[in-house]
Amino acid sequence: MNDPAVELPFYYGSISRSDAEEQLKLGGMADGLFLLRKCLRSLGGYVLSLVWNLQFHHYPVEKQMNGTFCVSGGKAHCGPAELCEYYSKDADGLVCTLKKPCLRSPDTPIRPGVFDNLRDNMFREYVRQTWNLEGEAMEQAIINQAPQLEKLIATSAHEKMTWFHAKISRQESERRLYSGVQPDGKFLVRQKDDSGTFALSLMYGKTVYHYQIQLDKSGKYYMPEGTKFDTVWQLVEYLKMKPDGLVTVLRDPCVNRNNAANATPNVPAARRHGNGYTPPPQAAAMELRKNSETHLENRRPMPMDTSEFTSPYDDPEELKEKKLFLKREQLMIDEVELGSGNFGSVKKGVYKMRKKHVDVAIKVLKSENEKGVKDEMMREAEIMHQLDNPYIVRMIGLCQAESLMLVMEMASAGPLNKFLSSKKDQVSVENVVELMHQVSLGMLYLEQKNFVHRDLAARNVLLVNQHYAKISDFGLSKALGADDNYYKARSAGKWPLKWYAPECINFHKFSSKSDVWSFGVTMWEAFSYGGKPYKKMKGPEVMSFIESGSRMESPSGCPETMYTLMLDCWTLKHEERPCFAKVEERMRLFYYSISKKSPPPASPAEVAAPVID
Repeated sequence: MNDPAVELPFYYGSISRSDAEEQLKLGGMADGLFLLRKCLRSLGGYVLSLVWNLQFHHYPVEKQMNGTFCVSGGKAHCGPAELCEYYSKDADGLVCTLKKPCLRSPDTPIRPGVFDNLRDNMFREYVRQTWNLEGEAMEQAIINQAPQLEKLIATSAHEKMTWFHAKISRQESERRLYSGVQPDGKFLVRQKDDSGTFALSLMYGKTVYHYQIQLDKSGKYYMPEGTKFDTVWQLVEYLKMKPDGLVTVLRDPCVNRNNAANATPNVPAARRHGNGYTPPPQAAAMELRKNSETHLENRRPMPMDTSEFTSPYDDPEELKEKKLFLKREQLMIDEVELGSGNFGSVKKGVYKMRKKHVDVAIKVLKSENEKGVKDEMMREAEIMHQLDNPYIVRMIGLCQAESLMLVMEMASAGPLNKFLSSKKDQVSVENVVELMHQVSLGMLYLEQKNFVHRDLAARNVLLVNQHYAKISDFGLSKALGADDNYYKARSAGKWPLKWYAPECINFHKFSSKSDVWSFGVTMWEAFSYGGKPYKKMKGPEVMSFIESGSRMESPSGCPETMYTLMLDCWTLKHEERPCFAKVEERMRLFYYSISKKSPPPASPAEVAAPVID
């Protein structure tokens, strides 16, 4: 997989912070002088190093789950080049605009990272053994799926490192470190047990120190009180530069000569969802599911382990023919009606593609409907056509035939509120947390895309099955301009006031922060198992209730952490509300803290460093 930054003349690759600062010094230290380097902490991310007032400033650039890049708290951009171009025109939170690139000299190549040297071979090994592909088919699969598989592969890349000694005892690690030369900083990493935890054994002053590598609830590795990383090998690379609580930095690896050079990495299935990668095509996803069920019989498959998670256009050949308007002969429409509204009805159907048939929901406009309703459906189609996220109902296309028809992905389990109210005894609180976390992931995607939904509610969250939620109904949604952070409606309409933030009702202003308010109400609906918010209050009564400082009480059985998040979503001043990046993080941390997929807690004896294990 090619790094999208390699064509940039100011990109240096995997250099350290101190190396970056040295390059900027050589570049003259002018205000706005900058370079880009690979981020060690975040997979696929970068760091923007910038000079201002003779001081260095370093800004992490994170790669989001949807493939975009953003400085923390900033706008999302489709690539590192576009991000740098944006900040050359608008500081937008940086100390200054990017004014002058610090260019690499002709004799300064881009420095590859330790994973860069292994990645391509690991991709080939994984695709060859998991999907049984060879030759051109294997190369095509690698090209198509490298972005999705990178995080999956990276989590097990430590198995290829010379310093990794697999599952050996503390005594055996000491024996290996004491054999041969014993310089300060000699080290190895070993797997402690079958739970996937690791320990670092380090030589200093002829004594071996042992440290536990801890794993937090979101799946990140760290030393006690230290910096957190996506993978073990990133942590090790960092500890070569900074001790971060160790007695010394890591220097010479204790080489494991028994480490099989061509071993296929053991991809930990239980960590796939925590790292948020997008799955490979249907056949491969099913294979992954089969493998995970073999090794983890008690683990319920996550959405990304199922064929429903994949886009109808995951096949590049199908993607070539993707168009907004579909041919009528590609649709088979059932008389089964899934729902109805002012616009018309929603019917079950099948969309015939080149290689497969896909179940779809077809929103059929009444032929006698007025032009305004047709225009509204067209606007919804235009918005949905721009979105492609596993937690948002995908629009497949429009069909103009006997009626105007909007063709969408099928979510056959129906609206969240109706599902929960009819199956209270079958849905656990953990299940509700899981579904609301997925909704927060979909809303985070919209926030990054600069879209406001304006109608987020449990009735507009559709379920593929009991464990897979998708956001729907984009009739009120708006795409914001690149320089806008809110949308102002000209006049009020038939709005769902009980789900609206005060600034929406009072000033007709809508933003991602007002969607956060709606998310809090949707959470309340979910944890009350389809309850109706604000009971029998009317719109004006709800506004008086909110402005008086009152809020809905916690639903019975709702975890306190979740109710606290609801209250934060209902912060009166929009600028003080959390963004969806924070909301999703809190949902994710709580979900993994109560889920059966959470990593095992550290034993009390191994919390402090150094640690005897």
